[in-house]
Amino acid sequence: MTRLFGTDGVRGQANGLLTADLALRLSQAAAVVLGHRRSLVERRPVAVVARDPRVSGEFLSAAVEAGLASSGVDVMDAGVLPTPAAAFLVADFEADFGVMISASHNPAPDNGIKFLGAGGHKLDDAVEDEIEAQMAEAPLLPVGAEVGRVKRFSDAEDRYVVHLLQSLGGVSLKGLKIVLDCAHGAASGCSPEAFAAAGAQVVVIGAEPDGLNINEGYGSTHLGPLQEAVVANGADLGIAHDGDADRCLAVDHTGAVVDGDQIMGVLALALKESRTLVDDTLVVTVMSNLGLKLGMAAAGIQLVETAVGDRYVLEAMRTGGYSLGGEQSGHLIFSDYATTGDGVLTGLQLAARVASTGKSLHVLAAEAMTRLPQVLINVQGVDKAKVKTHQGVQEAVAAAEVRLGESGRVLLRPSGTEPVVRVMVEAATADLAQAESQTLAEIVKTELAL
Repeated sequence: MTRLFGTDGVRGQANGLLTADLALRLSQAAAVVLGHRRSLVERRPVAVVARDPRVSGEFLSAAVEAGLASSGVDVMDAGVLPTPAAAFLVADFEADFGVMISASHNPAPDNGIKFLGAGGHKLDDAVEDEIEAQMAEAPLLPVGAEVGRVKRFSDAEDRYVVHLLQSLGGVSLKGLKIVLDCAHGAASGCSPEAFAAAGAQVVVIGAEPDGLNINEGYGSTHLGPLQEAVVANGADLGIAHDGDADRCLAVDHTGAVVDGDQIMGVLALALKESRTLVDDTLVVTVMSNLGLKLGMAAAGIQLVETAVGDRYVLEAMRTGGYSLGGEQSGHLIFSDYATTGDGVLTGLQLAARVASTGKSLHVLAAEAMTRLPQVLINVQGVDKAKVKTHQGVQEAVAAAEVRLGESGRVLLRPSGTEPVVRVMVEAATADLAQAESQTLAEIVKTELAL
């Protein structure tokens, strides 16, 4: 049987895989596993529920809340808020768990249900498996006074914005003009509010959600409008969120993109300067650009590398007690302030670094790292299981690494969901990266053909 939970909760097309009935049964199971079995106090369990603005979130949140309340969980309905806001509110309200209804950067027809444990932390695979197993059992259906209540979490957004502003430690953004692209998503209200309250002059685009336009032509996966708006408005920088605002990419005053690696580099240097970068260590995934590793090494900062996925970054951060980690995609985690990636928090911290140093984002990014050309080719229809052990493929990788030397690297990574091997090459020049990646892709396609 295929596992229901994926890498980021249960995700699929609304009314396809993700029906109201599934949402109801999933929530009734979660009520037992995350609420009644794990509640540490003598009261009905409490859950925070939030969603992004896509239209299907309306019926799915209703089904989730019905499932929770019918199984004896009190629900605090936080409405439309970013995923990191939901995580924060679970901890801040001391709720037993939380539910976020979102498909992040996916298009509007998709949606997802993600559970957060006590403290706002993502669930381990074992806990997700426990919820799936519970779905096969009869639901818990209390009666009378034991039925859960559903209440509006009236100050949810205010609590989150205050938390964001406190993370700035008194640094003002006054004097900065910042363009915010909210992807017509969950941050359309709270992100402009937070930046304006911090003192910035704010220009907002992509902040008119209608339930159907989330991520459509705007946000971190469509940076063109932000680049144009930054230049047209003479802004100091631009910040782009995705649909649930758990990530952040940026644009400098010239219109150039500043990716997650560059943002991590800028903020790692800031934390090291303030002596709050634990063990002078930054946690990244294997997909982070080699230029980040070289730049951080020059600054006395070491990297801990993980597999691709924010859950692996989080795991390494929690294990080592580290303060900063993230992905090239702009998924940054500040363990002092958040339990998950937070795009609004990241944007505020980046803007604060610009304000406090008096340097442009363009200069700060260049000081942090020189991004090496990177080429990624997806080779389809191959036996991905053999990529790590096939002698011919591994010999080709070793030969490429010799040709690239210390100014390049090779990464072959099997897809987690399809018969695809991802061939990534970084090199000193774009032409060299392209040539080496094409050569390796052809070898993988030939040697590992199904």
